[in-house]
Amino acid sequence: MSPTGWIGKPVKRVEDARLLTGRGTYIDDHPPVANLHHAAIVRSPHAHARIAGYDLTAALAVDGVVGAVTGEDVLRHTKPFSVGVTAPVHYYCAATDKARFVGEPVAVLVAKTRYIAEDAAELVRVRYEPLPAVVDPERALEPDAPVLHDAVGTNLAGHRRLVYGDPDRAFGEADVVLKERFRFPKYGSTPIETYGVIAAWDSLEGVCTVWSNFMGPFIMHPLTARVLGLPENKLRFIVPPDIGGSFGIKTSIYPYIALIALAARRTGVPVKWIEDRREHLLASSSGTDRVAYRELAAKKDGTILGMRFRWLDNVGGYIRSPEPGCSFRPTGNFVGPYRFRNLEVDASVVMTNKSLTGPNRGYACGHLYFESEGMIDRLADKLGLDPAEVRRRNLIPADAFPYRTPTGGLYDSGDYQAAFEKALELAKYSELRREQARARAAGRYFGIGLALAVDPSVSNMGYVATALDPQFRAKPEYLPKSGAVDSATVKIDPLGRVTAILGTTPQGQGHQTIVSQIVADELGLTPEEITVVDEMDTFTRVWSISSGTYSSRFGSVGTSAVALAARKLKAKLVEYGAHLLGVPKEQLEFRDGAVRPTTGKGPSYSIKDLAGRAHWNTESLPEGMEPGLQATAVFGFTVSKAVDAEDRVNSSNTYGFIAEVMAVEVDPETAAITILRYVTVHDAGTIINPMIAEGQIYGGALHGLGGALYEELVYAEDGQLLTGTFMDYLVPTASEAPTIDIAHVVSPSPLTPLGSKGLGESSSMTVPAVIANAVSDALGPLGIRITELPMTPTRLYELIQKART
Repeated sequence: MSPTGWIGKPVKRVEDARLLTGRGTYIDDHPPVANLHHAAIVRSPHAHARIAGYDLTAALAVDGVVGAVTGEDVLRHTKPFSVGVTAPVHYYCAATDKARFVGEPVAVLVAKTRYIAEDAAELVRVRYEPLPAVVDPERALEPDAPVLHDAVGTNLAGHRRLVYGDPDRAFGEADVVLKERFRFPKYGSTPIETYGVIAAWDSLEGVCTVWSNFMGPFIMHPLTARVLGLPENKLRFIVPPDIGGSFGIKTSIYPYIALIALAARRTGVPVKWIEDRREHLLASSSGTDRVAYRELAAKKDGTILGMRFRWLDNVGGYIRSPEPGCSFRPTGNFVGPYRFRNLEVDASVVMTNKSLTGPNRGYACGHLYFESEGMIDRLADKLGLDPAEVRRRNLIPADAFPYRTPTGGLYDSGDYQAAFEKALELAKYSELRREQARARAAGRYFGIGLALAVDPSVSNMGYVATALDPQFRAKPEYLPKSGAVDSATVKIDPLGRVTAILGTTPQGQGHQTIVSQIVADELGLTPEEITVVDEMDTFTRVWSISSGTYSSRFGSVGTSAVALAARKLKAKLVEYGAHLLGVPKEQLEFRDGAVRPTTGKGPSYSIKDLAGRAHWNTESLPEGMEPGLQATAVFGFTVSKAVDAEDRVNSSNTYGFIAEVMAVEVDPETAAITILRYVTVHDAGTIINPMIAEGQIYGGALHGLGGALYEELVYAEDGQLLTGTFMDYLVPTASEAPTIDIAHVVSPSPLTPLGSKGLGESSSMTVPAVIANAVSDALGPLGIRITELPMTPTRLYELIQKART
């Protein structure tokens, strides 16, 4: 960045003016076609029941109802979605033979208004034959458990045992072996805007156009086209300019896209469906709940020799794409920031009668670090060492980067020690330990937690193949998968103003602001001179199956595409200027918004000069140069490879780092947790806009805090959801937000043009670990170790009372 550059400055978000004045354009603002009708979805009241038939007579007789779609229609007119495992799980956009969770769609009513559709939906009669339900993943694998999918014959959707290094030898040579059981909760994202889909068919062109707040990845586009029996170029996805939050959840909207598209096709009218909050909590998507068993082998000096992971991931009634990402998304960073080379992973993906799962902010990493960092603290306690010292002794050293993990991850850059020491210094760690001693002497429960994490971003689309056996992947007909790409176009109009065009489906992250800063820096302009158009339309944008905004990918791959497009355009401007000046292009450079001589003074051409000439007088262009001042770049990572025969994969493309310190006090009478100090240090490479970066960190921290202290989708043993409203499903608000001290260490990525990495998931993956360790430390005198989240007052109070008695 030059001293006068825009990258690195806290430029105010250009999106905020329209968002704060109510001028955002969301999915419910879209009435894109005439004669728009509305849908209401009939959902199963049973967690597990065979569907014996439907009676739509009363519903179809309601004035204003134009038609309905049932599971029979879904079975007859669509195909099941492809799934990422070999088990014969047939997942359709609605229940066809059995309902497998409460809230699963069983029919859709279409009417002139939403009110009529809702009233008519209540008149639909579905004949059910209730079946026994199972909601616990361990119980679901017992021999006498009810089986959800007869064709599978078991509730095990997938199982892999992955071995890296020599874990048996590591455990055999260990001085200390520790074991623990953990449980991570099922919780969601609760974005302000719920799901929304509008579908319309053009019978003349044979094109189905779908408007939705789908966030990507756009691999779901060809999957949905196949389900609907359409060529991919006959299915058009359009995403509005604004999405009211997602945090992973809106990846899973694609089954509703197929369902509403089918309803529009069967009824012959355009159909709109907007999900209500109860539907969202009941049946949209959530992160998977997990039961995990961990083992750690170490020397008596604290050196970690190896670990064993065994977990059961509960994906609900069906497994659906991108699952089993819940188990394999962090494959490359399974070892976190530590240098041990011996690892065994035993991963089971289990189906139960709960709602379905998918990405949730920090996808699978919150689980991973809650377990790993908990084990590090247990090791420190066992050896009588400070938890900070045990971490120091095991961190990957700064001179080891780029670092290849035993599982195949390629950590591109970092200085983990520097970031960790900065967090300890900012938190005044030694002082906190002295304060803890004084508090304990006074009978108070004061604890300090630490958590370190590698922050992966830009998922390699090939990681999901880790769920398949190497023998299956070796078959000639198997198509390997890899990659992570994005595109951008930058163009200059006749008056020299610049427009950047993307298709990255932002959900509030500030893409327009970030892009205006990058382009302004590259072209020597100000952000105000850049117009950024960031909307997705699969008919008009350059896109790939990995397009979209998820996995914190914009900060790495989206920004890289923009920078490359601007640089391609600069190169064209220099070549054009050289032609006009009659000098070799090597004697010119683009600087301060103009083509100038590289040395000395001389004539120059500003962007405005060149734009006017190029647009109005194409004869002035050099021979062979395409008319028009625009450039499109597609950026992809060369380190994004397919899974190899040893199950190694670089599952992400850039890897940041997080170091956190938290101090808490626990009230022994009420079990209330008070956060006294919270420090978080991040290394996300080059920070383009620190204000936006810190907003992402705050949001991620609150998201993680929700899963650690408040949020859980709780089910009764019969599969009924007990937390289906905000009266029972608690989410943190501004009142619960702690003060956070944020700092950065910058290790630019060598893989991206700007050195930037992702940051969007950030502390969502570390807060569950750091606060669990802090509370465990606080309650250490009582012999309590936190192994289960969320730490609700009721659960924590019971632990305290049990320990006292």
